[in-house]
Amino acid sequence: MQNRTPRIPEQPAPNPVGPDARFTVELASVVTGARRRALRDGDRQIDTAHLLHSLIESDPEVREAFDGGPRLAKVLGYLVQRSIGYGLRWQGSVEDSGAVPVLRDPAAEGWSPSAVTAMEDALHRAGLRGEPRAGGLDLLAALAADGECRAVEVLARAGVDARWLSGRAAERTAEVSRWG
Repeated sequence: MQNRTPRIPEQPAPNPVGPDARFTVELASVVTGARRRALRDGDRQIDTAHLLHSLIESDPEVREAFDGGPRLAKVLGYLVQRSIGYGLRWQGSVEDSGAVPVLRDPAAEGWSPSAVTAMEDALHRAGLRGEPRAGGLDLLAALAADGECRAVEVLARAGVDARWLSGRAAERTAEVSRWG
C-alpha cells in the first residue's frame, strides 16, 4: 500500500492591511479561519462571506449581535450551503463591491478587494474609539455596512437587514468598550 501525503494548497498571503498586532487575538483567529475556509472551498481569494462565516463560528459577541438563534441559524445555513453549491457561481470571480478603487497591491494578494476594505474599515472603527486593535464586532459592522459585498448578500438571503446588523454591532462594540 502506497503512503499518500495530502497535497497542501498554496496559502493566500497573510493579513493584507498590516501586522496582526493591529487585531485582537480573536480577530486574528477569524482571519486564519477565513483563510482555511477559502482554501477548503477552492476559492482563490478570501472574501467577505469567508470572513463572516469565520466570525460567526469564532466570536460569541458576534453571535450575540444577531439577537437570537433563528436569524443566526439561517445565516449559518446559507454560509454552509456555500461550500456545497450556493457559492459556486462566486468561484473564479473577484469580489469587488466598488467601495474603493481596486489597486494592485501585492500585499493584498489572496484577498478580495471587498475583504481588504472591510478589514481596513474594522481598523478604522477601532481607531475612532481610541482602541489600538480591531475586534470581531468592528469587522461585523464593517462587513454589514458594505451593501454590495458577498457577506451582505448572504445576510439578505437569510432575511437579516444588514444596516440593522451593522448598527447593532457598532452599539455592542460601544457597550463592550464602555464596560470591558
